[in-house]
Amino acid sequence: MSGIFGDTLTYTQEDGGEVRLVTFGDDKYARYETLDGWSVVYDATQGRYCYATDDGGGDERRFVSTGVPISQPPPAGLPRHLREGQLYRRERVKARLMDMVPPSERAALDPDTLLTFGPQQGLLPGDALTEGDVQGLTILVDFPGTPTDVPVDAVEALLNAPDFTANGNTCSVKGFFETMSTGRLRFTNTVVGPYRLSRPRLAYTLPANQGLLVPEALQAALDDGVDFGRFDSLGRGVVDSICIMYAGRTEFRGDLWPHNSRFLAEIDGVTTNFYTVTSIGESAADLSIGTFCHESGHLLCRWPDLYDYGKIEREGDDFTSAGLGTYCTMAAGNHLGRGFVPSAVCVYLRRLVGWTRDVDISEPGTYEARHGAYDEALVFPHPGRRDIEYYLVENRSSIGFDAELTSSGLAVYHCDIRGSNEFQQGTPTRHYQCALLQADGHMDLETNRNQGDGADLYGPTPGTAVSHGSRPASLWWDGTESGLTLSSISAPGEVITFRTGERGVAGTQVEGASTPGAAIVDDSLGGLTDAIVLEAEGTVQELTVTVDIEHPRVGDLRVVLLSPTGRRAVLHNRTGGDAKDLRLTLGSQPPTPLAPLLGDGVRGTWKLKVADVAAPAAGTLLGWSLTVRTGT
Repeated sequence: MSGIFGDTLTYTQEDGGEVRLVTFGDDKYARYETLDGWSVVYDATQGRYCYATDDGGGDERRFVSTGVPISQPPPAGLPRHLREGQLYRRERVKARLMDMVPPSERAALDPDTLLTFGPQQGLLPGDALTEGDVQGLTILVDFPGTPTDVPVDAVEALLNAPDFTANGNTCSVKGFFETMSTGRLRFTNTVVGPYRLSRPRLAYTLPANQGLLVPEALQAALDDGVDFGRFDSLGRGVVDSICIMYAGRTEFRGDLWPHNSRFLAEIDGVTTNFYTVTSIGESAADLSIGTFCHESGHLLCRWPDLYDYGKIEREGDDFTSAGLGTYCTMAAGNHLGRGFVPSAVCVYLRRLVGWTRDVDISEPGTYEARHGAYDEALVFPHPGRRDIEYYLVENRSSIGFDAELTSSGLAVYHCDIRGSNEFQQGTPTRHYQCALLQADGHMDLETNRNQGDGADLYGPTPGTAVSHGSRPASLWWDGTESGLTLSSISAPGEVITFRTGERGVAGTQVEGASTPGAAIVDDSLGGLTDAIVLEAEGTVQELTVTVDIEHPRVGDLRVVLLSPTGRRAVLHNRTGGDAKDLRLTLGSQPPTPLAPLLGDGVRGTWKLKVADVAAPAAGTLLGWSLTVRTGT
């Protein structure tokens, strides 16, 4: 289930050429908008995209075409950002999900668990193929009017070749799974075709033809004499893997949306089961491993998506979070580097399928996190729920498979196999299955502000970076203290060292002061920066700041305090009008502008930035001071 999170993509119309649309969703349900925000539907009677309205059905309302092509102005009074009804969306997705379940199992299964809940000890239902030699069948198909010129040997190289780097790919699909599994899984594919299907390409995007692509492709391979029994490597009577690749670029509609599902049929004495659909592309230069690896992760390993299907509204709202963002191939990481450089599979999923050995970091000491040690899991277990809830630590420096990540450093995950990436609230009953503790404390993944940014991972931190009092804090989901404390984190690289266990003594008071008597640059956003270095372990439990500025008009000033980790607190922001001189004393009792700094590490360089954003009056920073009472 390859998700698209507001990307602008190109779509083909039967009549009217190509269009660019903003896309939200996956193969189970998606919606489309013009670049100006009007909802659209594909009108099969016109062969083009038209503005959408709805049928007025309340919570069951659905889109209908206005008949006005998006090449024309929208109908008068039509609102932007229309949505279909909650119940309609929910039932449509549940129906698609249940297509993956054998009829005999449907009555006993809650469809909601087939989303990002992992009902099978964190994984999706079905047999996982995670070790040994797995031989997949890849079927190439094209369409009347849309042949493929991509050579079969180019596809075979993408899937199987050693040291594959064509088009900028990191490796082949086989190489990806061998690396992630440290050689445990050897996934190769036999490529057959291409076979010409019966309908034009866009016909397989229409609701009326849903479900036709896969059986046609299987029949074409059977008619060509392909022996499906060859692809039952475990002797289960089940075909291990069927991958269908279609001609042309990826079309995020209908049967052509890249996806993993199930199709049951008896062929050559074996049963087909899970399959994937992806595109070949328009030329060999389009062949990329990202989406193929994502969908194969579902098929082979039964990994769930680690993004949020917010459109399903299981939470009773219409909120979509980013889940694990780009920090895993099974979230949005498969799109990195335009799919040529997908991020690694996070340690949480590798551990679920038995590809790692545990290194328990609950004993205080110094540990190493080695980049690319994909067979290792640095785990801090819950004493009463060891295999259910735990913290994992991983080196995600921007090298190798993580070269395209926006952040670089130490990743800390809070994991619970009974959680779901539908639940971004972070409460005891509604929380992620795998949550990244974002070092800046902003929780941008939960609030869907981005898919990852440069401040998410822990960089070099002399003092305490993570503790019960840090933001984010290392608590268990029930709110109790976990005992996980991370400090002395080294710089990103092949090896990151860090300490676990408490550092320093709670309640220690440390002070620092500076009296620069420095001029504040007039009418400059850059302004003046002064620093105080604090030498103490632990985290900020209480904080007092004093600032003494001589200035003829305090309404021109902006004053910001930055902690050693880069968190900031705005102490004064152009208030006070024509009043003279700014003398502040701020404590940490709420309400306080210092709240973002509570729980942060103490040790390091604290900076005060003073900007005079208006002319012509200049001033002077006479002095400032910090008093910190530490926690552990």
